[in-house]
Amino acid sequence: MALARAALESLLRTRQLDKTLTTALPIDLPGDEYASCASSVDELDARLGGGLPRGQLSEIVGSRSSGRLSLLLHMAAAATRRGELVAIVDALDMLDVASLEAAGVVLDRLLWIRGHVVINPGMSRELNQRAMEQALRALALVLQAGNFGLVVLDLAEAPIELVSRLPFTTWLRLQRMVEGSQTVAMLVGRTPIARSSGGLTIKLETRNSGLGAGSRLTGFDVEARVVRARTRGQDDAHALFATKGHVNV
Repeated sequence: MALARAALESLLRTRQLDKTLTTALPIDLPGDEYASCASSVDELDARLGGGLPRGQLSEIVGSRSSGRLSLLLHMAAAATRRGELVAIVDALDMLDVASLEAAGVVLDRLLWIRGHVVINPGMSRELNQRAMEQALRALALVLQAGNFGLVVLDLAEAPIELVSRLPFTTWLRLQRMVEGSQTVAMLVGRTPIARSSGGLTIKLETRNSGLGAGSRLTGFDVEARVVRARTRGQDDAHALFATKGHVNV
């Protein structure tokens, strides 16, 4: 762990990302705009009251081609344009640089951590478990660094049984790490994984495929259902928005 922390700190210094968020963002005050992180999807931000809550663990869930990646890239682009730092722990190493650039992500303000989890581990399930543990360790180190506006763990295509075997205390530790900070911690998966008491679950579903020639997505309509832990029993918020064209979603 000490070696991993030293390596991460060295990387942050090399990329000149070792200044804390407090140099870019004012102190969080109740009710002000910095209590949330806008996604840049106006329809969704309006439903969220400005954006995703900082200092909380939230999640984006949906099936393949439901708009998960597109929403994630919207959020990353918005955060980097505001001058914030973004870290994406890409557990399955499936992120596409061309999609990042097309979405407008400022790459100089992005830390991309590439993992080794595989979709079909075959006889190498133990290695896959180790790869998952490494991804979680990387996520924890980034959160402990404390200088990112948005930190994402992308488990969207990870085997469901691999994710389900993780102890619930894993998410409790992550919640404690992000609590009270200016960071939005985000999990991306096929089904709900975990969220903090003040976090959100954004469930995505496509209303039409929008598939064009060559199976490249040219944009499609997405319905987002927002579930809030603190308002259980009340109507969930819904928002409709159209994605931009990306190679993968």
